[in-house]
Amino acid sequence: MKEVSQRQLRVAQEVKRIIAEEINFNRVRNLEGIDTLVTIIDCTVSPDLKYADVFFVTSNDNLNMEVKEALQLAANHFRKVVSRKTMLRYVPEIRFFEDITMNEADKIEQLLNDPKVKKDLSSKNEA
Repeated sequence: MKEVSQRQLRVAQEVKRIIAEEINFNRVRNLEGIDTLVTIIDCTVSPDLKYADVFFVTSNDNLNMEVKEALQLAANHFRKVVSRKTMLRYVPEIRFFEDITMNEADKIEQLLNDPKVKKDLSSKNEA
């Protein structure tokens, strides 16, 4: 896998900052009826800078799909704002994804704290 360039990292950070700012200042009409906190976790940009994948979490997991749809509907709004606030020749197409890394970490934590697993791990350490 090719290493991420400094330009990709800078563009990703700027896109993430701009989108988070728009959400924090309630400038996204599509999110107005959804009663949950939306946090932008990460952004990655493709090597050709044509696609930006933005990862988010919400305070209410039941609304994740609704939030994703609302954010995706607002993607053109975000592109216009990114275009206005940056000097990019080409503004990336923005795609939104639910960030599941925290859920996966919780599952692993629960597994490790399971009494059967603890017993199995302790017996292997003694052997």
